[in-house]
Amino acid sequence: MDFYVVTDAEFDGPTPGRNSMLSFASVAVGGNGAVLGEFDAVLQPLAEASPDPYTLAWFKSHPEAFAAAMANPEPAGAVMARFVSWVRDLPGEATFAAHPLALDGPWIDFYLQRFTKTRLTDGPWIEGRLFHTAGLCLRSFAAGRLGWPLSRCHVGNYPAAWLGSHPHSHRAIDDARGYAALLRYLLTKGDR
Repeated sequence: MDFYVVTDAEFDGPTPGRNSMLSFASVAVGGNGAVLGEFDAVLQPLAEASPDPYTLAWFKSHPEAFAAAMANPEPAGAVMARFVSWVRDLPGEATFAAHPLALDGPWIDFYLQRFTKTRLTDGPWIEGRLFHTAGLCLRSFAAGRLGWPLSRCHVGNYPAAWLGSHPHSHRAIDDARGYAALLRYLLTKGDR
């Protein structure tokens, strides 16, 4: 069975390595839309990184989300090893998904490479790769399935029911759950 790992990341700046990923969460969704599991973690900032002042100011303007992204952080290496094990323990071939892929994907790829010696986008010739394909951009997928222009495919334009009525709070688990619900909608009801 193929499944999707719908992921949302929160970070303190725009550049992986120069800045740190503070938290991320993933919801595994089967091809039939069933939720197979969830992963949620807060990471310790990278020792050599520093927050971007503009990003940090924006994040601090969402105090509940900022507090959630800072609560009980774990070493990044331990989190990423646990994430790899979680993905591998799920049945079938995994496809990474994010809304948009170009924002969250580089963060997960950077942390996977640095701490686990795997990648988000290993080539098909790599034995035991973590993700079967290069990934699914949920924003682009929504545009195609809905017939909307890409600029309209934003969380504020989706009906709450499409997001499973999960709040888009900038807490990684809330946002991942909402995007997982959107994927379920697009997979199972998008043709209506």
